Amino acid sequence: MCGIAGAIDLTGNRLIAPGTLHSMADAIVHRGPDEDGYFQHAGVSLANRRLSIIGLFDGKQPIANEDESIWVVFNGELFDYPEQRRKLEQKGHRFRTHCDTELFPHMWEEFGDAMFEHLHGQYAVALWDGRARRLILARDRVGICPLYWSRQGDWLLFGSEIKAILASDMVTARPDLRGINHVFTFFGMPGPVTCFEGISSLLPGHFLDIRQTDGGRRSIADRIHWQLDFPDQGDEDCGDPKTFVDEFERLMLAAVEKRLRADVPVVSYLSGGVDSSVVVAMACKIRGEAIPTFTIRIDDPNLDETSEAGITSKHLGCRPTIVNFGADEVLKTYPRLVQAAECPVIDTSCAALLLLAQEVHHQGFKVALSGDGADEWLAGYPWYKIHKLLGYLDFIPGLRLSDRARRLFLKLGGSPLYPPETVQRARDAVGGPNPWLDVYGLVSLSKLRFFGPALREVMANHLPYSDLGLNLDRAKKWHPLNRGLYLGARAHLPGLQLHAKGDRIGMHNSVEIRYPFLDEDVVDFLARIDPRMKMHGFRDKRILRLMAERHLPKATAWRKKAMFRAPFDSFHCDRPPAFVEQLLSPESLRRAGYFDVEEVTHWRRAFKQMRRGTQRTSVEMGLSGVLSTQLWHQLFIDSSLADLAFICKNRRVEVTAVST
Repeated sequence: MCGIAGAIDLTGNRLIAPGTLHSMADAIVHRGPDEDGYFQHAGVSLANRRLSIIGLFDGKQPIANEDESIWVVFNGELFDYPEQRRKLEQKGHRFRTHCDTELFPHMWEEFGDAMFEHLHGQYAVALWDGRARRLILARDRVGICPLYWSRQGDWLLFGSEIKAILASDMVTARPDLRGINHVFTFFGMPGPVTCFEGISSLLPGHFLDIRQTDGGRRSIADRIHWQLDFPDQGDEDCGDPKTFVDEFERLMLAAVEKRLRADVPVVSYLSGGVDSSVVVAMACKIRGEAIPTFTIRIDDPNLDETSEAGITSKHLGCRPTIVNFGADEVLKTYPRLVQAAECPVIDTSCAALLLLAQEVHHQGFKVALSGDGADEWLAGYPWYKIHKLLGYLDFIPGLRLSDRARRLFLKLGGSPLYPPETVQRARDAVGGPNPWLDVYGLVSLSKLRFFGPALREVMANHLPYSDLGLNLDRAKKWHPLNRGLYLGARAHLPGLQLHAKGDRIGMHNSVEIRYPFLDEDVVDFLARIDPRMKMHGFRDKRILRLMAERHLPKATAWRKKAMFRAPFDSFHCDRPPAFVEQLLSPESLRRAGYFDVEEVTHWRRAFKQMRRGTQRTSVEMGLSGVLSTQLWHQLFIDSSLADLAFICKNRRVEVTAVST
């Protein structure tokens, strides 16, 4: 992967100063420490920071077509590069490098706007067509690679990270309260809203089309090149389960094989679950030898999965590297995590994955495979089962007994409650009942506990679900399970999994993460098959588990889903670091202005006396969100809230190599 940045004059042919362009690129040097490159012409300025993975010696960007009328900077990988190159060469296109970036200008020449139908991989790209005087900014289908943009008067600026845009000194960092509201709704930032006023995230499957109008000015159009779709309920592909499993295995083997393509070694993350275990097993099968694996050991017996990961390692002959992670590592790592994510991060396990990527980089690797995506496509999260179980209460139409059960459960736990009409607004905004509303509703309770007046006003007037741009006309025709998968793929996947657990923590350590379960052919196949192959009764990921039996021990293939998470209470120990006390002091809370000072103070004291359970977890998540928001404010808006000088130090964690 790489990092890209740039700007375009919307009124003419002005160029931003070369020093400004270099500053934007330097702000994301961690994404591409190997080399940089620049292009400026006709009002367009492009920059690239390169992490060399394919075409190590001749892939310097920007890259152009034969007559240099089309220029490209690119972040990501096009995994079928060899096959696509051969097709284009047969049509007369001439290539000068061995780098997949060079596909873009030739694809654009051949297909124009239809180019995206032929792209297979993960990407964020800026393409300048000098003949048509058009700038295209595009993002891959599911949102693996990030891309941000901001219009500032007569300028449009863009970058792989918000840091690049801020480094232009043409944008002032100001908080967007809608973004804070998103974090406390979705656990993450699914876009297009960010926590920065005037800066937007380009949505997955979208591209900005910036072209010159008859009047000489340039227009900006946000266009869709792909969106997730499912068959109408009843029209899904049904048939013999073995036939489905055979096809799924073929597609997954092809997806893993393509993601092993690199001019550098490829390693893999490995947890104790079936998702990453299948990826590692297939990679070893394709390579004909065990590949290096990296596993997190959570310092909590209820959360540690290393023994289960060890079963897979022993079965495949891998020698895993184990990275230890506990409360101390959470505290040391969180400022760096928020700095990488550029938004508050509630899920503390993201810090564990940051250290995992750090160790991958420390051992000299640049590419790691991941099992992420399987839970999104195959209903792997526990709230799908909870939602289904509660649905059995609605045997009498109109009574909504499941809603009454949810409210009673929260009330008995001492949680504040939203009015029923607010719950209904959220339900209407996603096309009906949805498993994700249960988990998002739980984290959203923190708004009622902790939001101050300004955020409460935003909460009253702004429904985050309405920002997602869901295709409700299509969604209402799908099987209810597929409606749940749709919301998870639109909100959770790009908002948390591919953001604070994926690209941002990987590229912060100059590590590219690749996702076989997000392969275009795999996604299309899983979208069209019988929902019972995804969730059968209360058994999740049925088709994956049946396929996994062919590659793994049966106990691993059918192991119950365990959520990868870390303790939420690390910040609230008896002797927290000075920066925690400083950020949560009444003075700092009032200065930032986001939260109710008295409520934060009360719940910091009260939760320590709570027994473990849903209410304590909800309070802990909320307090983690409060601290993380204060930390984000300190790092990006106002550095006077706390002393964070220590985060500049390079902290190593305890790592062990385990023999099998």
